[in-house]
Amino acid sequence: MEAMTCTPDPLLRRLSPLVMGGAGFSYQLHPHPESLPVRRIIKRAFDLGLRAIDTSPYYEPSEQLIGAALRHPEMTSSYKRSDYILMTKVGRVREDHFDYSPEWIQKSIARSLQRFGTSYLDVVFCHDIEFVGIEEALQAVETLYELSNSGVICCVGISGADINILEAVASRAHAKFGRAIDVIQIWGQLTLQNTRLEKGSLGAFRIAGVKAVCNSSPLGIGLLRSGGVPIGALGNWHPAPPELRVVCQKAAEWVEAEGDNLASVALRFSISRAQAACCTDFNVTTITGIISESDLEENVKTAKQILQTPGASSRDSGTRTFGDLLFQYSDIDEEAVERDRPLYEGVKKILGPWLDYDFFGSPKAQIQTQVQQDGKIPPSSIGLPNVVPTVNCWPSTKMVVVQR
Repeated sequence: MEAMTCTPDPLLRRLSPLVMGGAGFSYQLHPHPESLPVRRIIKRAFDLGLRAIDTSPYYEPSEQLIGAALRHPEMTSSYKRSDYILMTKVGRVREDHFDYSPEWIQKSIARSLQRFGTSYLDVVFCHDIEFVGIEEALQAVETLYELSNSGVICCVGISGADINILEAVASRAHAKFGRAIDVIQIWGQLTLQNTRLEKGSLGAFRIAGVKAVCNSSPLGIGLLRSGGVPIGALGNWHPAPPELRVVCQKAAEWVEAEGDNLASVALRFSISRAQAACCTDFNVTTITGIISESDLEENVKTAKQILQTPGASSRDSGTRTFGDLLFQYSDIDEEAVERDRPLYEGVKKILGPWLDYDFFGSPKAQIQTQVQQDGKIPPSSIGLPNVVPTVNCWPSTKMVVVQR
């Protein structure tokens, strides 16, 4: 097996504007993920220059399917282990079961290494830290630091949807251990519907020494597209209230009438905002789920519509092809952003009071005070919003936690 030679800073700078999300190869998002052509999808992604994969043991059977693909001779004959970035998670065992103990983390990572057929992992995140105590999350981070020191993993990360909790753990880890968390993955907080991530949190993460942020679910786990939210083997689990789903479908219809599609517009928006936040020592990238080659190619095409290679101009956009590797596209095409602006504003107008509604369910202010005092979120707080319109049906805890 190829040994790990990476260090966090250069590795995280290698993250391209898009990362392949492995949740699409799970029972949560597909009724029969074993039927998906995972090896063909990954090979095509690597050929296009999308060479970072994010997954989790919780996305059953994503790790197994990705690992089988990466171990296949077709892949190993074309790409060395150092040619791509593997990111996975620890701590979330089942929908309602978390285990952040050092013993379980070590077992989980050993299992992931075996599944992927590798001797090291580039990034390991603590999965959904808002559902455990802050001290418990810090203990898990410490365990990952120890594994990083031993060469088993390169970068230590935390993940979740609650911005306040992510900020608190990143800050506390930096102060307690004298070492920053390398990378944070956050769900659904930099989308066309919800831009809370860029309204202060990116700055807070940088102050805590974080080197990269992965913005996951740029389509709000399937909300910002035509046809409604995805339905997998676990049923209609999406946490968005019915009223929000309705206005998103109205937005999709309006965008189609304008000659585009909401999924593409929303992805272009998220990619452009993420790329705008990048600088020399801080990288913001976008994780998007993929379940087919057509999904993959459409996502890469969409990224190239809003980005360009250094030194290029919008006049060169007609020459962009699949032969250009995605990781070469690091600059924003400002003219393309301006062309898209009327679409962005039109969608936001339709969404109206649902803009920045956090359907993942951040705690209210009084609950957040309790979090700061005792370091744990009361179970009853999950699913409560910050400031939201009146709705007829609140998402249940089960709906909120089932996919992440």
